[in-house]
Amino acid sequence: MSPYLITNVSVVGAAPTDLLIRDGVVAQTGAGLTAPDATVVDGTGLVALPGLVDLHTHLREPGREDAETVESGSRAAALGGYTAVCAMANTSPVADTAGVVEQVWRLGRESGLVDVQPIGAVTVGLAGERLAELGAMADSAARVRIFSDDGHCVADPKLMRRALEYVKAFDGIIAQHAEEPRLTEGAQMHEGEVSTRLGLTGWPAVAEEAIIARDVLLAEHVGSRLHVCHVSTAGSVEVLRQAKARGVRVTAEVTPHHLLLTDTRAETYDPVYKVNPPLRTAADVAALRAALVDGVIDIIATDHAPHAVEDKECEWAYARPGMLGLETALSIALDVLGPRWDLIAERMSRVPALIAGLTEHGHDPAPGTPANLTLVDPSVRRVVEPAELASRSRNTPYAHMTLPGRIVATFLRGEPTVLDGKAVK
Repeated sequence: MSPYLITNVSVVGAAPTDLLIRDGVVAQTGAGLTAPDATVVDGTGLVALPGLVDLHTHLREPGREDAETVESGSRAAALGGYTAVCAMANTSPVADTAGVVEQVWRLGRESGLVDVQPIGAVTVGLAGERLAELGAMADSAARVRIFSDDGHCVADPKLMRRALEYVKAFDGIIAQHAEEPRLTEGAQMHEGEVSTRLGLTGWPAVAEEAIIARDVLLAEHVGSRLHVCHVSTAGSVEVLRQAKARGVRVTAEVTPHHLLLTDTRAETYDPVYKVNPPLRTAADVAALRAALVDGVIDIIATDHAPHAVEDKECEWAYARPGMLGLETALSIALDVLGPRWDLIAERMSRVPALIAGLTEHGHDPAPGTPANLTLVDPSVRRVVEPAELASRSRNTPYAHMTLPGRIVATFLRGEPTVLDGKAVK
């Protein structure tokens, strides 16, 4: 393993210093370091962040390798500055057994680009009828700790209670896709003025808020850990604020697209803007941004959802919901938050690593810490070109937008996965 000396780099926005990476860890920090055997990376003007951690990634393998594979998604993640991603369970077959989660985990290890931590399904086949093999997945080589039927809500309150009780035994987490299905039948976009004008069936905010309200009560009753996926409404923020004030063990995420885009994008009828939950109003966006800053929303998670061309280049009503996110998430965070490096590190690395129990990740570069880090050039503004993305899919809502920041390098346990903005493997 070759050592690396990163010179004159700002660690999480602090004064420039040098970082010596050796044997998979940050061996030394300080000005004027020398290491004749090390490969030198000039960090002048760059910011070093702890490697980003995504709690919500769809890698599609097994089953939809035409849209994404573990390897292609891992490459996209590394290029986005990530060193660990949590892979959702809605594959084919569903990741509801020890065998499937171990397959995804091994594929991640083989790619060697990021640590891939599988998320197990809560219910068999995501059908919402009976619990999946939660204990077997937790005891597998993949050591699953987060379970989610993402894409589907665990709508049955009795089943949700049982799931929360089951995972409490090993301090696991149920990550809920909050959507009351009876309120969203046939829904195509956010229910509001724009949906009325466009004649598209609306998806009411209360469909999300009602499930979150129910589930924080269940989590409080059981004393278990609940994580709320892709929060999208101002009302949801208030439910979470009240739950946290009572000490409920609940965490929550927001996606980059819900921090930047609004339901007016549907006016184009371009299915690239169709997503679950839908893009909301400008007032919702403002509430989500404020909640992210004050900690009511704990993390940014991408909900990276690649789709094959035929699933997006079709009529809106028939398009599958979802957007790419891994390669643009940090740029969106910079656009929304500005260069608040400590806050970005907190919301995109430290806290998600803590929630997921990924103990090797989420550490600011310091002597003795695992060398999982990313180098960002904040001075660059880049145009997002779908054809240049590493994902097998092209469904980015940011096509041809100019966004701040460029990932220059990413290191996973001291080995570069990205150098000079290009994937090493």
